[in-house]
Amino acid sequence: MDDGENEVEPLPLRHRLKDFLLREQKRQNDAKVQVDFSVDQNSFKERLRFYCIKNQRSSLRVRVFYLSLKVLSCILYIFRALTDTEDQHKWASIIWVKRNHSLWAAQVSVAVICLFIRILLTYLRYKGNIWQQVLQLAFILEMINTVPFVIGIFYQPLQNLFIPVFLNCWLAKRALENMVNDFHRAIQRTQSAMFNQLLILISTIICLIFTFICGVEHLQRAGKKLSVFDSFYFCIVTFSTVGFGDVLPDIWPSKLLVVIMICVALVVLPIQFEELAYLWMERQKSGGDYSKQRTESERHVVLCVSSVKLDLLMDFLNEFYAHPRLQEYYVIILCPAEQDVAVRRVLRIPMWSHRVIYLQGSALKDQDLVRAKMDNAEACFILTCRCEEDRNAADYQTILRAWAVKDFAPSCTLFVQILKPENKFHVKFADHIVCEEEFKYAMLALNCICPATSTFITLLVHTSRGLEGQHSPEDWHRIYGKCSGNEVYSIVLKESIFFSEYEGKSFTYASFNAYNKYGICLIGVCPDNTKKNILLNPGPEHIMNPLDVCFYISLTKEENTCFKTQTGCRNSPKTQPPTCSAIASMGAVAIDLQEISIASSLGASLSTETNMVPVLELPDSPSLQTANLFSDQSKCPCQPNTGDEGSNDYVKGYPPDLPYIGSSPILCHLRKKKTPKCCMKLQKTCYHKDEEDVKAYGLKDKLIIVSAEATGNGLYNFILPLRASYRPENELCPIVLLLEQDLDDLLRCGVSFAASMVVVDKESTMFAEEDYMADAKTIINVQTLFRLLSGLNIITELTHPANMRFMQFSAKDCHSLAFSKLEKKEREKGSNLSFIFRLPFAAGRVFSIGMLDTLLYQCFVKDYMITITRLLLGLENTPKSGFLCSMSITEEDLCIETYGRLYEMLSSTVGDIPIGIYRTESQTLEPPETPLSQMSDKVSVFEEGKDQEEQHQALHCESPDIQTHSLRRRSMQWASNLLGPWHAERDADRQQRGVLLSCSERLELTELVKKRMQNLGLSTHGFDKMNNNQSSHSYALINPSPDTKLELNDIVYIIRKDPLSLELYDTDIKKSWRSDSQIRERNTKNHL
Repeated sequence: MDDGENEVEPLPLRHRLKDFLLREQKRQNDAKVQVDFSVDQNSFKERLRFYCIKNQRSSLRVRVFYLSLKVLSCILYIFRALTDTEDQHKWASIIWVKRNHSLWAAQVSVAVICLFIRILLTYLRYKGNIWQQVLQLAFILEMINTVPFVIGIFYQPLQNLFIPVFLNCWLAKRALENMVNDFHRAIQRTQSAMFNQLLILISTIICLIFTFICGVEHLQRAGKKLSVFDSFYFCIVTFSTVGFGDVLPDIWPSKLLVVIMICVALVVLPIQFEELAYLWMERQKSGGDYSKQRTESERHVVLCVSSVKLDLLMDFLNEFYAHPRLQEYYVIILCPAEQDVAVRRVLRIPMWSHRVIYLQGSALKDQDLVRAKMDNAEACFILTCRCEEDRNAADYQTILRAWAVKDFAPSCTLFVQILKPENKFHVKFADHIVCEEEFKYAMLALNCICPATSTFITLLVHTSRGLEGQHSPEDWHRIYGKCSGNEVYSIVLKESIFFSEYEGKSFTYASFNAYNKYGICLIGVCPDNTKKNILLNPGPEHIMNPLDVCFYISLTKEENTCFKTQTGCRNSPKTQPPTCSAIASMGAVAIDLQEISIASSLGASLSTETNMVPVLELPDSPSLQTANLFSDQSKCPCQPNTGDEGSNDYVKGYPPDLPYIGSSPILCHLRKKKTPKCCMKLQKTCYHKDEEDVKAYGLKDKLIIVSAEATGNGLYNFILPLRASYRPENELCPIVLLLEQDLDDLLRCGVSFAASMVVVDKESTMFAEEDYMADAKTIINVQTLFRLLSGLNIITELTHPANMRFMQFSAKDCHSLAFSKLEKKEREKGSNLSFIFRLPFAAGRVFSIGMLDTLLYQCFVKDYMITITRLLLGLENTPKSGFLCSMSITEEDLCIETYGRLYEMLSSTVGDIPIGIYRTESQTLEPPETPLSQMSDKVSVFEEGKDQEEQHQALHCESPDIQTHSLRRRSMQWASNLLGPWHAERDADRQQRGVLLSCSERLELTELVKKRMQNLGLSTHGFDKMNNNQSSHSYALINPSPDTKLELNDIVYIIRKDPLSLELYDTDIKKSWRSDSQIRERNTKNHL
């Protein structure tokens, strides 16, 4: 049949409507039936079961009442035993005892109530098997202790029958355990297994002792009668295995009971102790709980990590407890892994054991967060393991931990560390975030244009008292160590002694005068105490207000500073300052004119409009050339720019494509014409260029070569500070990205005329079975470059700070060995900055991003440190905030003489704030043929009987050449003496052989590289000059003293004011002048 024949035709519309109406009428006429569910719960038995068993609070009351009855029955039994005066030594006295009527009535009453409760609970628990309830040990004991009393009510001769009521202690023990369970159910809390097991053990021991005492006392009624106290004494002596023998059972039932009780104790107690010991070991592994009572009186922070390493733990503890007000805080470590052996050993040290608690658990479990009392914590630090093979996976774990903590404790202050910048937007809700790659690449970039920026920032974010190197005979050790103790502090202006007197003055005026008077460096402000926009060097346009928060660099904060007036300095004779100092002083005075009226024909209305005047015109004198004080001479950044376009091929704007969500859009230099992608690859030729090396571009400036494993979003933060809009165009060095480490590729990319080479730590090598081997590949690669190209400025970053000692390693260098020994001494003294005297770190050639972990820790006390560090590194750009740059001291600038005068000159003329010095000193060794005995004749720091001040004065009386010569001799003597007499005896011969071998090896490597360059068709011009470097050491000084002498080639770190703010200020000045002129014209017309 066809499908069409099977189809049923639909009913007409009228029939369908009729059926609907009929069904509706039938539904309304049908009777409705009400159904009641759970009818059995409304019965009397179910109501009793709910009250006595199911309901936690009511069942808890029943169990407490039952426990009190059992304890009362035991007390009544002891009272009956104490009042027993029967002295007959018969076997019948074991079965029959005498009771007075009141005691018997009380025991009968207690027994009847207990029997009723037991029968009721048995009935309510009955589920079809009556024998399961009747044959329970608790039911049998209840029947033995209660039924004879009930029978005695109806049969009087049984009233004096002995009933072992003391066995009720075991029923009381069972009731106590059930009561504790109901109590925890009622308060919705989970009891500790350790507490439960301890409760069982203690109650078992008490029941055993009580049963033993009562049993021996009663059985001895048939023999030598013992009192309750004598039985207690015999029990303790027996269980303690002492056995004096002065109290003994003399009948066989008592002896049998003693044997039974000893056997029971030997079986039961070891089992209980084993369970307790197991739980104790598990508790030690998991760390237990942080008590709630402690949270009410003490404060604590939580540290969440995936694995705790000893270095990470010690860095956190040393930095966290370095602040005096945090000494009473507790640190709770929440980690899913078990304690490492080294970590366990450290946490047992008394200094940490009483305030550091290790909890094994996960931040994703609410139970573990409850154990750590996360909702009561002052802060939570969530750190990411940087040694993971997959850094994105490590970030994902950190993100989940941050979400879990925020969900559980929304009010807890959250400090999060992230590795990859593209994952940062997932934790934007955190109070403080540190992205490792952002800071790492920014510091690598600034090291290329501002030497040792990484060293400067690292020392600035570490807590130190500046005592490192103070016992070293080297001058630069003492100065460098003392300046490393400088930190950033904050204070409200109206509450400050340093800055309150500068209220209403300009920022640069306050900065210089505070430095000149107190030796502190004012670097920024937060206007009106908003704590939102921190401005670094807002320039002389900013007027200090009472509510401004001042940020300054100092050895200690103002609250811990003692002020002493130096009256002797006023009468000391002074030499006549040079012309530059006089002009600088005039500028410093003229920078604030609020109290001086401007005599002008414009009227008195201008006298209070502004407190700034233009920069003073300096006379044409060869002794002072201010143009040399700025690193940009082609185009000064302090000059206002009328347009957005640069003078050459650049235009100012924002990057068209941001590499990841959450990246900060910063105004930077962009090329007017986009370079074709094919021309960006050096290993291939295209129709735009014919050569495969960097010379095809005809670059004029020095190169910056970046050696990385692969391109990533982190490189955006490397390029951004180097292309920021506030950088002058003559500082825009070309950047070459080297993705391979072959020597030919290195030569083709222009390493022979590069300014710096940055070697980025490879992500694929950050994971190793041995943690400290994660930097092995990077160290060997850098060492190879250092041997081949000794004059190249190589900058790198390592995972572990301890591996910095292998950078530029030379086993025959006496200075390196001496620094190693000095580092060990500083570490033994408890210094957190023992690594600062390593020459590669001091010179800014190497740093470890692990050192910046202290930046996150410091934010708990100094919540502004991350913002200030980001502003210094160029990762953020706040309007009207300055930027970090540098300037070099030339021969023309040496007439300024001291750092204090330079500070005065820069702040008074162009509004720059110097914050430190990068100094390079020669380290030329003595000729090998010079005997060691001739090097210790004139000035010896180890000479006995001569005061150090006399040596210092004698040293300054010498000529500069003799002084430098003696300083080098002292350096050699210090190294030799520090290494020991065994080294001094063989130093001359070893030094002579070492110099000859190193020279021949260097010449051989130089010829090898030059031949390879010739084979590749590359020019070797300037290669010999680059490798012919003089041995030297460099170091950074943070906020040196005003009388620090400037030296040739010193590089001064300065915070330069924002050029855009100067444009806005000039625009406001023009508007104010225009409005004033209009007002004067209007007043003149009205007067006429």
